[in-house]
Amino acid sequence: MNSPAIRSVTFDSPEGTSEFAACLGELMAPGDVVLLSGPVGAGKSHFARSLIQTHLKRSGCFVEDVPSPTFTLVQTYHSGETEIWHADLYRLTHTDEVEELGLMDAFDTAICLVEWPDRLGDLAPSNALSLTLEPEDVDVFPERRVMTLTWQDPKWTTILEAALRKAHA
Repeated sequence: MNSPAIRSVTFDSPEGTSEFAACLGELMAPGDVVLLSGPVGAGKSHFARSLIQTHLKRSGCFVEDVPSPTFTLVQTYHSGETEIWHADLYRLTHTDEVEELGLMDAFDTAICLVEWPDRLGDLAPSNALSLTLEPEDVDVFPERRVMTLTWQDPKWTTILEAALRKAHA
């Protein structure tokens, strides 16, 4: 197996993070999975919300509120022909619960955004993009986030280069 590719990007504001999420969302297709990690308050749900709303808007769908699925565990959205799953696995205690949610099938057929992916254990798809958000120095830069992107599937190299280029244009 190939070594994972890694790239770090710093965003000075929530708007910068949103812009990148929007650009990434425009390039995603069914079967694409993003695993969102980071501490509470790092911006995982903010990132997912921006990506989902942009995808809905681009597809000409009603752009609805996108709440964090902390208590519902999974929220689904229909974007034209594409289904988007936003999962928050924080409250899960065993990988059997992941299978009960239907996530394994969604990984193949939908765009999936998964917060707290450590709860997936060995069920995490090998072709997923792992995205970790970390506050840089909250005392000096309270809104700055460092995003570390890790992937093995070569398709993400092309997608990320295009999304970063567009976000910084």
